[in-house]
Amino acid sequence: MRNAAAARRYAKALFSLAQDADRVADVRGELEALAQVFRENDAVREAVLTPLHPASERRGVLAALSQQLGLSAALKNFVSFLVDQRRLVSFDDIVAEYARLSDEASGIVRADVRAAAALTPDQEASLKSALSRRTGHDVQLDISIDPTLLGGAVAQVGDLVFDGSLRTQLAQLRANLTKGQ
Repeated sequence: MRNAAAARRYAKALFSLAQDADRVADVRGELEALAQVFRENDAVREAVLTPLHPASERRGVLAALSQQLGLSAALKNFVSFLVDQRRLVSFDDIVAEYARLSDEASGIVRADVRAAAALTPDQEASLKSALSRRTGHDVQLDISIDPTLLGGAVAQVGDLVFDGSLRTQLAQLRANLTKGQ
């Protein structure tokens, strides 16, 4: 939990710097590009994110990556600072929190949707529209297939859960029938 709190603080600091420079979207793109390199290249991830390697070596690898990816000076300095503070191990959490802050500033919220089967484009559009009306925000759907669901879908937007699963609908029907309604 302590690492998550630290990741939020670092992400907020970077977000604030990006807002001041009017570069929120650019910095997000740079962060995501760097995160993708870490995901796709185990050797680079190991060299940069493992605190066992000397900080100077890690900074050197980051400098080469920064040049290759065309990262801004602000992001290069930020990542170097993370190395110095031994917080680069929280990089994925920092990227996720920065993305959340960026979405929030743009009026976008993310909905995690678990569906029993793949949704058609019409179903996705309908779900997105319904969630947008309900939350008052533009909603981006992150859809995953959950084979444990009998049917329907469950959407979570922040702390709100919209349960349209078949199991829940059957439970509500049972409750109504036992009440005599």
